[in-house]
Amino acid sequence: MEKVRKPFQGILNIIRFNWHFYVIAIILIFLILLLSTFTNPIIKTILQLVSLLISVTIFVSLFISYYVYDLSEFYNFELIKKNDNKISVININAGFDETSELLKRKFINSNFTALDFYNPKKHTEVSIKRARKQYPPYPNTKKIETSKIDLESNSIDKVFVILSAHEIRNKTERIIFFSELNRILKPNGQIIVIEHLRDISNFIAYNIGSFHFYSKASWLYTFNKSKLRVISEIKNTPFISTFTLEKNGNTL
Repeated sequence: MEKVRKPFQGILNIIRFNWHFYVIAIILIFLILLLSTFTNPIIKTILQLVSLLISVTIFVSLFISYYVYDLSEFYNFELIKKNDNKISVININAGFDETSELLKRKFINSNFTALDFYNPKKHTEVSIKRARKQYPPYPNTKKIETSKIDLESNSIDKVFVILSAHEIRNKTERIIFFSELNRILKPNGQIIVIEHLRDISNFIAYNIGSFHFYSKASWLYTFNKSKLRVISEIKNTPFISTFTLEKNGNTL
């Protein structure tokens, strides 16, 4: 099988785009250990345990990220069936697109378009800005607003939203966005949403970072309010879920 990504690409991207977090953590560990040298034995032990806990948390987070993005073959998209028909496919990102080139291999003969809803006024995370500098957009990527997608109603067969929808932080805006996806989707079309969930597995993996994701209940609420129905939910790994959606009331 053709290799779709470079070795360690996932984990190196995480470190490259979020290096400030790791610098802060290293400085904090150093300061705690330094402080421990000026305290009594009991306090010293407690501070050393705290520094160890921080270190272990960082290591676990990086190891699981390496497993998910480099070892698990997540980016092979084995759950997505190859389709040689001339269908319309869109892939929507939030300013960082690692997947359009890979998806296009699954839909060789499709009318394939990448869409980007990144808005620097709304999406202010420095990691996204760094990622955009490192990775050029997929050719002919079109800019969109989450509130309005400039495509005809009932015109798209497949919509992919991979690890990007959680960047829409406002609940009402998310519902409007998915309602727009519903509008452009053909009656027998599908929307594939791939996300980390705010659950036990991701809390173990990313600690407080897991709160950047949304719970399954939150996603189901968004889909329901957007008049979309979940026809399947599959775990790519214990840390990533794939939801396949269709228009509510439609039967395949």
